[in-house]
Amino acid sequence: MYRSHVLVCGGTGCTSSGSQRIIERLEKEIKAQGLEEEVGVVKTGCFGLCALGPIMIVYPEGSFYSMVQEDDIPEIVSEHLLKGRVVTRLLYDETTKSEDILPLNETNFYKKQKRVALRNCGVINPENIEEYIGTGGYEALGTVLTQKTPEDVIQILLDSGLRGRGGAGFPTGLKWKFAAANDADQKYVCCNADEGDPGAFMDRSVLEGDPHVVLEAMTIAGYAIGASQGYIYVRAEYPIAVKRLEIAIGQAREYGLLGKDIFGSGFNFDIELRLGAGAFVCGEETALMTSIEGSRGEPRPRPPFPALKGLFQKPTILNNVETLANIPQIIVNGPEWFASMGTEKSKGTKVFALGGKINNTGLVEIPMGTTLREIVEEIGGGVPNGKKFKAAQTGGPSGGCIPAEHFDVPIDYDNLIAIGSMMGSGGLIVMDEDNCMVDIAKFFLEFTVDESCGKCTPCRVGTRRMLEILDKITKGQGTMEDLDKLEELCNHLKTNSLCALGQTAPNPVISTLKYFREEYIAHIVDKRCPAGVCKSLLQYKIDADKCKGCTLCARTCPADAITGSVKEPHMINPEKCVKCGACMEKCRFGAIYKE
Repeated sequence: MYRSHVLVCGGTGCTSSGSQRIIERLEKEIKAQGLEEEVGVVKTGCFGLCALGPIMIVYPEGSFYSMVQEDDIPEIVSEHLLKGRVVTRLLYDETTKSEDILPLNETNFYKKQKRVALRNCGVINPENIEEYIGTGGYEALGTVLTQKTPEDVIQILLDSGLRGRGGAGFPTGLKWKFAAANDADQKYVCCNADEGDPGAFMDRSVLEGDPHVVLEAMTIAGYAIGASQGYIYVRAEYPIAVKRLEIAIGQAREYGLLGKDIFGSGFNFDIELRLGAGAFVCGEETALMTSIEGSRGEPRPRPPFPALKGLFQKPTILNNVETLANIPQIIVNGPEWFASMGTEKSKGTKVFALGGKINNTGLVEIPMGTTLREIVEEIGGGVPNGKKFKAAQTGGPSGGCIPAEHFDVPIDYDNLIAIGSMMGSGGLIVMDEDNCMVDIAKFFLEFTVDESCGKCTPCRVGTRRMLEILDKITKGQGTMEDLDKLEELCNHLKTNSLCALGQTAPNPVISTLKYFREEYIAHIVDKRCPAGVCKSLLQYKIDADKCKGCTLCARTCPADAITGSVKEPHMINPEKCVKCGACMEKCRFGAIYKE
């Protein structure tokens, strides 16, 4: 029995900044101090505040150490773990602002969160099944197999109001009900862990921090629809998630929680992993199933829908990681508990990956109906460097940009669709006044063009034509007629593309045209990028009143575009300037500006 536990984040973010070395040094120093029988070290999943990694929390005090370096470990061990004196200088700043050290759940980042899908992330060792069981893990599965009929399970989900967390928000219970109603000698349960949106890492964090919750939920799904085999389709770029899933599947089989006659109920269910090669289109359900079957990941026409003919032409349900992570808690706590959170049509919580121009980069889980302002300003800590919030992109390449005029919109499925965006998987990228919205639309179109499988002409050709027009506009070569062509192409793609990739690809363009049309017009008519991003429309200039003639800019310029004598105002030759911005970055007097 340890008197203290030291939890160190072992998620991808903190691992990339050296948390494994910190764990090794921690264990070495604990042993050197003779504390190995008193202090336990636990490698957990993501705590959420990714911007502050590597992260370490010491219990029972709950001391939250952030941005820990290997050289800090001896002091933490000798002062805190041996002598009981918290090393205040290494604590997360916000916890030290009052006389007493503030508990983590009272900080701005955490106090408005409600962790359901993320409840075990940063709490347990994801590679130890006993820790998952110790927090109530597999209780839901035991209840289902010994006390509930498949119809009972489906009704619980219907009553809870749970909607799919991976895209358009289809009711989960209804999807299961359709598959259960179709008779077949074999049915399948699939988990979509092919998280491909730029800036999204919600599913990865659940898999890394709480893999057993996905296995438990999939087994419950198998019982509900009459399936005996499950597949988790996870991208190979998630090596930590893959490793922990492999460990979890092995442990669950060893404990009799996967395989034959689970809980002595006569129910058989097993799970296998399938690694994806990183194709964004394989996030679409039929393309994912085609890939599992061993073929090139391309979408299939619907209908028939997977609930009738899915994997290997058998009835199949597909849910994403976050959707599945909610299910055991719904079973244990009841559908009314889940339905009490959120809004009338969007129940429960939603996990978002906060990124972009935001102080607190990381993972947040908030009740549906929380406003965008609360997420950005209170939980996210606002926009850095005194800049103004301009827009937020939700739903990745399939979503749209939400402008400042909708800053107070409650976040749920229907509200986001109404303002031209979508929930998607949960990436939330914040932009400030330095972002060019035409360039943002171009960025997402470039991604979609690269990721289109090319099977259908509207998507294969249409996205490329749209990108060509956006490229023209950012180079100052666009015309007003190009905006009409863009809108026509957007409508054509939405109505004629085979799958959701093509159908939603125009969303970033549609939303930026709707809310930031003046920026498009400035690029076309004035040949100017208001945000100063599009290089072809930029000019770097020197303010003669501010220039001191120090020559640093001229010495820095890689193209010899700056001329002038010592202690005399300098000038930039626009024909030579390569617009790299090095001069502006080096100028100590703020004399160089761009327009």
